[in-house]
Amino acid sequence: MAVLGLAAAGCGEPGGPDATASATSPPVTATGPPTATSPPVTTTGPPTTGSPSVTSPPPTGTGSPAPPPPRKDRLVAGHYQPLWPFAGPDQVAAWRRAYREDGREAWHLDARRTALAFTRDHLGFTEIDQAVKTVERGAHARVHVGFRSEEGPRPLVAAVVHLVRYGSGGDAPWEVVGTDDTSFSLTRPRYGSAVRSPLTVGGRISGVDESVRVQVRQPGSPEPVGETCCVSAGGQDSPWSARVSFTAAPGRTLTIVASTGGHVAAVERFAVTGVTG
Repeated sequence: MAVLGLAAAGCGEPGGPDATASATSPPVTATGPPTATSPPVTTTGPPTTGSPSVTSPPPTGTGSPAPPPPRKDRLVAGHYQPLWPFAGPDQVAAWRRAYREDGREAWHLDARRTALAFTRDHLGFTEIDQAVKTVERGAHARVHVGFRSEEGPRPLVAAVVHLVRYGSGGDAPWEVVGTDDTSFSLTRPRYGSAVRSPLTVGGRISGVDESVRVQVRQPGSPEPVGETCCVSAGGQDSPWSARVSFTAAPGRTLTIVASTGGHVAAVERFAVTGVTG
């Protein structure tokens, strides 16, 4: 089993530091909408209860043979793909009005809860329910999400979720924009690129007897719009790749999700990147 060590950020930060504290978990070889009946999230900070939920507008269309360039006005901080929970600035503005009126869905202001809701409820990785470490630096946050295993007393880190404040001001919500690469990386397609189906996905991995699943997700769709499984992989920093077909609304941000597991948990490591369909 590979030891998780933080490497390059999957989505990067222009003109600023990209580093975040590395996870201190023991070795590890290492998708549906939020639900109201999910168990409470577990973090290393003050306990929270309930399960946040977000409703995105329904998708339209059935795909595009020539994807348009990404709309700059939708990007987070002018650079990052808005993966979840907001699909664009209009949704952010609507939530801010509601929050100022009655404090609705205040969890959007908590980076830990947002990262866990994305992982556990949106991606469906229900075993990953721990916020092992949170590092905030200005408008950026890195939340090390993980799970507990019988193999040791400390939780194992499955991914480092990168979040950025979507907008300015004290009530600007957190938005998931990608993950930082670890011993399991997702480097193809390039972050922010325009793609079409079928799509080649790949990266590098360290581990033994790994089985990689790839999903393509779009805002408003409770199920993946494309999926392939299971790609055999393993070795030390070895390349892996997969081919996945998908049907998605044109001009929308797509989340590519790669995951592997099966040794001590169903999902032990995952990585995501954002592209435009």
